[in-house]
Amino acid sequence: MLWIVTLTRNTEKQLIKLPEKIKLISQLLVNDLEKHGYYPGSQWPNFSKLQGKQDKYLYHCHLIKGRPTYVACWKITNKKLRKIEVYYVGTHENAPY
Repeated sequence: MLWIVTLTRNTEKQLIKLPEKIKLISQLLVNDLEKHGYYPGSQWPNFSKLQGKQDKYLYHCHLIKGRPTYVACWKITNKKLRKIEVYYVGTHENAPY
């Protein structure tokens, strides 16, 4: 059964400003999240659960390493209904963690 993955409005605005390569890679991540859920697999570098957050269902991974490093952050909004929300795609420096 597939997961439902949505992007926040702010994330959609962020994606417009990013390079095409990052847009394509973020679409691959969304496809993986739809197929595999909040744990997309080991092919995503630095995938981890975000520690120290009050909400225990926050995750992130690196889309591209280097300078600048691009990351994506997502959370499970409803585990029973299999819903995930991507709330950030952008540079590591501005990541909300």
